[in-house]
Amino acid sequence: MVVVLCLSFSFGTFAQDVFNKGDKVVNLGIGIGTYLGYTGYSNSLLPISGSFEYGIIDNLINGKAGIGVGGYMAYTSWENKILSNETVSDFILGARGSFHYQFVDKLDTYVGVMLGYDIVSYSHTDANLSGSGVSFSTYVGGRYYLTDNIAVFGELGYGIAALELGVSFKF
Repeated sequence: MVVVLCLSFSFGTFAQDVFNKGDKVVNLGIGIGTYLGYTGYSNSLLPISGSFEYGIIDNLINGKAGIGVGGYMAYTSWENKILSNETVSDFILGARGSFHYQFVDKLDTYVGVMLGYDIVSYSHTDANLSGSGVSFSTYVGGRYYLTDNIAVFGELGYGIAALELGVSFKF
C-alpha cells in the first residue's frame, strides 16, 4: 500500500537522462523461456536474477550514451515430471559491461556482454553430478523509468532465460 501511494505521487513530469557516470542500478527479475531444453522436465523454480550496474563513462555520442559495468547472478531449477526425485539446477555468476543509448525520454536502452561462470547440478537418488564452466553471453535490454529512481526492465539474451522482466532501482 505504501509503495502504491509513493508511486502515485511520483508520476510527475521529469526528464530522465541516459545512464550516467556514477549511477548505480539494481535489477531484480524473473525469467521466461530457456535454452536448455530438458525434455520431460518442468521448472520447479522460475529463473530469478539480480544484477548491479555502475556508470563509468557518460556524455558519449552527443550526450546520449554511456557505459556501465557490474555483476549478474541468477538461479533456476527443473524437476523431472515422471521421476520426482530427479532435479537439475543452474546457477550463473558473471561480470557484465553495457553500452547505453537514450532514444527517448525515460527509456534507457542498452546492449552488453557478460563473462560468467555457470554451475549446473544434477541430482538423483543414485547420483549427484555437476558440470561447471565459463560462459559468454550477449544481451539487449531497456529500462522504462516510472519515476526518477524506479523503472521496469526487460532483457533478451543468452543468460538464465531467453527473456528477463523485472524492476530496477536507481540510486
